[in-house]
Amino acid sequence: MMGNTLKTGFLLAALTALFLLIGRAVGGQGGMMIAFFMAVVMNAGSYWFSDSIVLRMYGAREVPESEAPRLHAIVRRLAVAAGTPMPKVCVIPGDSPNAFATGRNPEHAAVAATEGILRLLPEDELEAVLAHEMGHVRNRDILIGTVAATFAGAIMMIAHMAQFAAFFGGGRDRDGEGGGGVVGMLLLAVLAPLGATLIQMAISRSREYLADAEGARLCGNPLALARALQRISGVSVNLPLEGAGPATAHLFIVNPLSAGGIAGLFSTHPPVEDRVARLRGMAGGATR
Repeated sequence: MMGNTLKTGFLLAALTALFLLIGRAVGGQGGMMIAFFMAVVMNAGSYWFSDSIVLRMYGAREVPESEAPRLHAIVRRLAVAAGTPMPKVCVIPGDSPNAFATGRNPEHAAVAATEGILRLLPEDELEAVLAHEMGHVRNRDILIGTVAATFAGAIMMIAHMAQFAAFFGGGRDRDGEGGGGVVGMLLLAVLAPLGATLIQMAISRSREYLADAEGARLCGNPLALARALQRISGVSVNLPLEGAGPATAHLFIVNPLSAGGIAGLFSTHPPVEDRVARLRGMAGGATR
């Protein structure tokens, strides 16, 4: 787990460096300072408001215990096992089976499940899925994913600015600093978004493996999580979640988008087959 944590820290540092590099290429030293200021502002906004924004985006509704007693009972058991406060419990309208967790820390967390997953899974598999999400809450992955998504989005935005600057002779500030002229800026405008996407993908995949392991530990049933992943991925690949977008796809337990063909190479989630194999290995090790 420590290796994956260090890897995540390194990748976040790489995203930050890439963001500042683009700022310097567009506007020299001044551009780098502006990029730094933008990063601070956007991360502050994502820290305080990301949970409410994401829940509204997917039409998630907080449900009282009287309306969803089974769901509340499962989440409460898992919160006790994880040693975290009871999160808000929300339901997302729609038939596509999926779930996610959001919030800046365990004290301000929410766990959301779609109507489709509540109908599809038996109780042991549903508990395993929610244990995965509680694993994200316990490991504070939600904040890490939000920071990564914010940086990646900002890098893509500034890269588009670099394209326009290159066409109009940009690339150097008043002190003669710059990012290598028009050709250099164009290359940066093309390669930086790709690099940001790959780094964000690597961060998300590392955290998914950790959440699978933590979820299996919390529910005590790695095979139930393996079965759930196979079941929901088999349905969701043909029934993507309505309204889902690339910026928030990493939040869900399986990719909510239709990721066939080359798009699958850039998925924010590891292959389900690899996740299932790891979980089966955990179950085998526990029985020895």
